[in-house]
Amino acid sequence: MNLPINTFKSALKAGDQQIGLWNTLAGASVPEILANIGFDWVCIDTEHTAIEVTGVLTALQQCAAGGVRPVVRPASNDAVLIKRILDFGAQTLLIPYVQDRGEALAAVSATRYPPTGMRGVSGLTRASGYGRYDNYTARANDEICLLVQVETGHALDRLEDIASVEGVDGVFIGPADLAASLGFPGNPGHPEVKSAIENAIVRLKAIGVPSGILTLDRAFARQCIDWGTTFTAVGIDMQLLIAGTNALAREFGR
Repeated sequence: MNLPINTFKSALKAGDQQIGLWNTLAGASVPEILANIGFDWVCIDTEHTAIEVTGVLTALQQCAAGGVRPVVRPASNDAVLIKRILDFGAQTLLIPYVQDRGEALAAVSATRYPPTGMRGVSGLTRASGYGRYDNYTARANDEICLLVQVETGHALDRLEDIASVEGVDGVFIGPADLAASLGFPGNPGHPEVKSAIENAIVRLKAIGVPSGILTLDRAFARQCIDWGTTFTAVGIDMQLLIAGTNALAREFGR
């Protein structure tokens, strides 16, 4: 059997726009629903949610059944967490709160088998097709896609150093934490925050590194695409549930 091609990574390299959603609600049903809507990718978020590491396996299975490209965000830049998620079959990881080149290098090392990195080897995992994929350990590194999250003023000052690390395939800009870091907590729409985001996207485009973002402001999402983002998340499952139920309650006077 052949190792699956990471179509998210190949689309990223081709510069194709990929529109995504955020999965924050635990359980099998939500990722199954999200996987069948028609979006290009779904981020399975374990950093700010109740989705535990073991829940990632179920979500990945649902994404595979629905044909959507999964991206998994670990809770931190931790080699043990990353190893487990990769063994579940994730091929694209979004590593949060990468502050400098050293942390980017650590993320690359955690996602690659030796001699390139330090990922531990286990032969009977979902990632290896339970041992059925031909030469999995020798070929796995080629299909890993590593996205690093830059979300502070400190990190933006070191953007090119982070983005130029070999093995980093894209940089995700986190508006909420960036706003807090710049002195505008809870206000990612502040003009100074938007200006910093534009500057980061333009700088990444200038050095040929794909950029991404999550924003619930649809007009701003389109603006980010115009500036150059190529993996753009435009909704969160919980937010969509809240908005829908609030609208329904208002309609019936509640």
